Amino acid sequence: MSPKPILQCAQRWLIAAATAMATAQVPAAIVGAAGTANGAARSFDLFAGEGYISMADGVQVYSWGYGATTASGGTGLMQISGPTLLVNAGETVTINFTNNLPTRTSILFPGQSGLSASGGAAGVLAQEAGPGETVTYTFTATQPGTYLYQSGTQPALQTEMGLVGALIVYPTSTSASGGRRAYNHDGAAYDRETLFVVGDIDSDIHAAIDEQVKAARASGAACLSATAAADQCVFSADLSKRFPKYWTLNGRTSPDVFAKNYVGELPHQPYNTLPRLHPGERMLLRMIGAGTDLHPMHHHGNNSWAIARDGRMLASTSTSGPDLAFSDYTIQVVPGQTYDAIWTWTGAGLGWDVYGKVCDPNATSGPNVCTHTAQQRHQLPTDIGKPIPVKLPSEFELAYGEFYSGSPYLGSFGIRPVGSGAANTTGAYFHMFHSHNEREVVNGGIFPGGMMTMMVIEPHGVVIDAGQP
Repeated sequence: MSPKPILQCAQRWLIAAATAMATAQVPAAIVGAAGTANGAARSFDLFAGEGYISMADGVQVYSWGYGATTASGGTGLMQISGPTLLVNAGETVTINFTNNLPTRTSILFPGQSGLSASGGAAGVLAQEAGPGETVTYTFTATQPGTYLYQSGTQPALQTEMGLVGALIVYPTSTSASGGRRAYNHDGAAYDRETLFVVGDIDSDIHAAIDEQVKAARASGAACLSATAAADQCVFSADLSKRFPKYWTLNGRTSPDVFAKNYVGELPHQPYNTLPRLHPGERMLLRMIGAGTDLHPMHHHGNNSWAIARDGRMLASTSTSGPDLAFSDYTIQVVPGQTYDAIWTWTGAGLGWDVYGKVCDPNATSGPNVCTHTAQQRHQLPTDIGKPIPVKLPSEFELAYGEFYSGSPYLGSFGIRPVGSGAANTTGAYFHMFHSHNEREVVNGGIFPGGMMTMMVIEPHGVVIDAGQP
C-alpha cells in the first residue's frame, strides 16, 4: 500500500479521535464485559469464532477469536483481543464456552484458583470443546490484578490466531480517600486505568490456516462434526518460520488505535488504545503480553513505576505495599506475562510555567503576585509564572503536526495553518507511547503504524470519557 492512502486513513482516524475527545461525557474506565452478577457469583457466555480483522493498511487477516454474547456485555461477534472480562475479587466465575471453530479449542485461566470444568473432553492442558460443543469452566477470582486467558489447545498456533484476552479482577476495598486501587494497598491507588493487550501477527500463518479450513469445508470433512475424534481436523503451520508482519494494541494497528471503542468499521476489533489523563492524575497501565515476541513499550514524558507482575503486587510482605516496585521509561512486555504500572505527568520541574501564567516573582501583593491556581497545584513554586527559557520561532518557521495546538502552553491555542492540528481540539499535550523495536511501528513496511499510540495530557476541565475513547 502506498504512503498516501495510509496517511489518508491516519487523518480519518485522527479526526475521529479528536471528535471523540471533544464529546467526552463520563468517567474513564476500562471497557469490557461484566457478565451477569448474582450475589458473589458472576457468569459469562463466551464462544470462539472465526473472521477477518482489518489492519490499518487495508489488509484483511483471517483470525480466530473469543467473543461474548450481548447478554454478557459483549458484541455478539468474535473479537481480537478477546472480551475483557471484568470481575471482583472473591467472586465465583462461571464461563459457559461454546466452540464455533472448525477445530477443537479451550480456555486456560492462569493465576485463578479452584478451576473445574465440565463438558467436552480432557485435553493436555485444559478441557476442550469440539466444533459445536460447550464446556463450562468455573474458578474463584481470589486475587485482584491483571490476567490473561488463552487457548490451552495447540496454544502456540491458537494464540497466534487470536485466541487470547484479558481478565481484570478488581479488589473490593478502596483507598483511604475512597478512590480506586489495583490491589489491596494504597500504594496501588490510581485515578484512571487503561489496557494494552500487546500482540504480534504473522499474516502468512493466518493465510495458511485459512486455506486449510476452506479445503476441509470444501471436502465435507467429517471432523467438522461435534462428535468427531479429538485427533481430527487439526490444522497446522510451520511455526519455526514464523515472522510477524503486524503488531497490535488491543487487536488494532496504529492509527486505528485512535478510533472510538466499538467503531463500526472495525467490528472484530472493538477496543481502542488512547490513554488520557489530567496533570497529576495516576494512570494505571495494565499490560498483557499476548503475542510470541517480547515488546519494549516506551512511554515518553515520564518514567512509570511497575507495581505488579502476573497479578501479584511487587511487595516484600503481605502488608508492605509495592515496596519492590521499579521505575523505568520502557516496559518490557514479555509473552504470557502481565504488568501493572503507574504513569503520571505533572509538568513539575520543567523550569517554566506550562500554563503560560504571567506574574511578577518579586510581587508580594496585587494581581501580579505569583500564586498557585487550581490548575497549577502540581507545578513547583519556582516554575509559576516563569517563561519558556528559549525564544520561540515564528509561525512561519514551524513544521505543523496533527497534534500541535499552535501554542506551547497546556489548554491554549495559537496560529495554525488551515487543516493542521485536527487531532488536538482541547489544547492537550500528546506524548508518544510505542514499541522501541523500530520494525514494530509500521504497517506493511510503511511508517507510522503498528504498536504506536499517544498518552494525552488533557487540560483541567476537559471531561474524559470511558475507555479514553
